[in-house]
Amino acid sequence: MKRLALAASLACGMATGVAAATLKATLIVPQDDARLERTRAERAYLGHPTGPAGQGLEVALEEGRFELDAAGHEIALATTEAGTLEAARAAAQAAEKAGAAVLVTDLPADWTLAVADAVKLPVLNVGATDDRLRQQDCRARLHHLLPSERMRSDALAQLLVSRKWSKLLLLTGPTPADQQRAATAQASIKRYGLQVVAAKPFKLSADPRERDLANPLLLTGGATYDAVWVVDSDGEFARGLPYRTVLPRPVVGDAGLVALAWHAQFERYGAPQVARRFAKAHQRPMTAHDWAAWMAGKALVALATAQPANAKAPTAAAWTQGLGKLALDGSKGTQLSFRPWDGQLRQPLLLTDGQGVVAQAPIEGLLHPSNVLDTLGADAPEKLCKVAR
Repeated sequence: MKRLALAASLACGMATGVAAATLKATLIVPQDDARLERTRAERAYLGHPTGPAGQGLEVALEEGRFELDAAGHEIALATTEAGTLEAARAAAQAAEKAGAAVLVTDLPADWTLAVADAVKLPVLNVGATDDRLRQQDCRARLHHLLPSERMRSDALAQLLVSRKWSKLLLLTGPTPADQQRAATAQASIKRYGLQVVAAKPFKLSADPRERDLANPLLLTGGATYDAVWVVDSDGEFARGLPYRTVLPRPVVGDAGLVALAWHAQFERYGAPQVARRFAKAHQRPMTAHDWAAWMAGKALVALATAQPANAKAPTAAAWTQGLGKLALDGSKGTQLSFRPWDGQLRQPLLLTDGQGVVAQAPIEGLLHPSNVLDTLGADAPEKLCKVAR
């Protein structure tokens, strides 16, 4: 087990005569994470992680060192790997028994649910974007730093409406994840009054008989459309689609223009400084997954410093309630908070072609009765989450 501890300075502790109050947290990550396999990481598919979540947490905790020192607090972060759902559940229970106050998970959806059900601690999800974790499979102590798939598809739909690109060709991959994400995209398309003029499946295959299923010219012919929306969870087909369509039209979804929580070339609200600090520490660009882990670290710092240094350790319920009250700065131009109905972190999304940030969502001019950030993802009247938070 690897450990990272950010502690109040010894001199400060000696001067005050008060021992630093420690918030213990545990990060649970997959063992031999296939997402971080070297050749995949080198391809740097938009929306995919390229490094371990612990690196984003490390940067956030280092940035919070002065604030922690001043408040007489420290954060002790342990990282553990799990090779199976059962191992993830056991790791969560072991962390709770060892005194952890908060868990951070970079795990698949089912593993994340197993962890949340195994303990009474608040869980910060920085890896799973599945909407069901925010909807029918929500948990009272589960909070989400990454935007959901519905938030990402809503951001794209808003941009398409603003550009008057209303007629869409939808291309969907063969995996169950592709099918689910395509249904999510269609929900956003319907929500914003767009139209799917044609929907076609694609498939990358080494079988010569299936070669036509991955031919961009065949797939994008025979229809009139304003944009091509491609759903490709793997990323390999999508990256070769822009500029290869029959009609000269933009590609959105998993290539071309992509909605992300973060991009290293975002140039506003202090984002360049955040991206440079991360790149200096870890010699790679900061991705959306790194931003989510960084935000989890900022949440831990905010939780720790909100407690009096000599106060009795809060209960798990108190830590959960504290998360719901946080207002966090994510270097996106507005304060970010967790939605009370599903635990999702409200946030603007960045629309990027991989080279720079083209636009932000919510799109300017969009209105909402209370918080325009709630135009991204399931709003309160649409919630399927039945648990009390």
